Amino acid sequence: MTTAPPTGRRYRPPAPLGGRRRADSPAHRTAKAAAFLAPALIVLGAFTIWPMLSALRLSFTDASGFGDPEFIGLENYIGVFTDPDILNAVTNTALYTVLFTPVAVVAALGLALLLNNPRLPFRGFFRTALFVPFVVSFSVAAFAWSYLVDPQVGLLNYWLRGLGIQIGNVLEDPHLAMPMVVLVAVWKLFGFYFVIFLAGLQDIPTSVYEAARMDGAGAWSRLRNVTLPMLSNTMAFVLIFAMIAALQAFDQIYVMTGGGPYGSTQTLVMEIYESGFRKLDIGFASALSYVLLAATLLLSLAQFVFFGRKEKDLA
Repeated sequence: MTTAPPTGRRYRPPAPLGGRRRADSPAHRTAKAAAFLAPALIVLGAFTIWPMLSALRLSFTDASGFGDPEFIGLENYIGVFTDPDILNAVTNTALYTVLFTPVAVVAALGLALLLNNPRLPFRGFFRTALFVPFVVSFSVAAFAWSYLVDPQVGLLNYWLRGLGIQIGNVLEDPHLAMPMVVLVAVWKLFGFYFVIFLAGLQDIPTSVYEAARMDGAGAWSRLRNVTLPMLSNTMAFVLIFAMIAALQAFDQIYVMTGGGPYGSTQTLVMEIYESGFRKLDIGFASALSYVLLAATLLLSLAQFVFFGRKEKDLA
């Protein structure tokens, strides 16, 4: 005897764990996204956007940190372009940028090409050793180098005296102080650029090199016609970062020379510090900060345009 199936009831699959989920409306999804983003946006607004807007407002005033600032219009910006001390700082910053950027980029690229060779022994050790200086604080590195080049107790002068070379106190020499602080910056930062170039080199397909070898291209030809063109985006990124770092040079200069001797290492950021914290001319320092920001953005935009056109030509 067979049992008839129950009537009026349909089979329902079991509900998923946690119960059934209703589709979120667009407004609900937007609210959840805003809730997750709110902490980061609050921190960004409080510590980045609001200080930038406050500095922009102060750049049009005679703010000194005491009393109520008065609106003076473009007087601070006019002073930026007419003050002889600022002209000296611009010259020093340009010199620093010209010395630092090509040396750091070429050194990073050359070592990346060398350590990208899979047949090189101890590659991992050398890669780590070259990156370690980037992890060290700039101030700590500057203190260490100051003692290293000290004419009385510095190891560098001791070794050079053993070779019959006398360089004296390089940090007190107006002609050698700037190259010295640039050397410290190169030692500190080129490891970061080295890692970026190394990542760019490892993204180039090996099949491209194999095809170039089959066509009879030598090492120099592969570098000029394969490696460098395919590293154009990486090169643009590294150049922009290196130039921005050069325009913002401050830490090692403050620790090693304080802008001296005789103002030979007084850069724009050092001038901003002097104006804002020593001369208490906060309005002028704010105006100078925005001029430096505009110069940095223009240089970055020019590099983007240049490398963008170059990439189109290669395509």
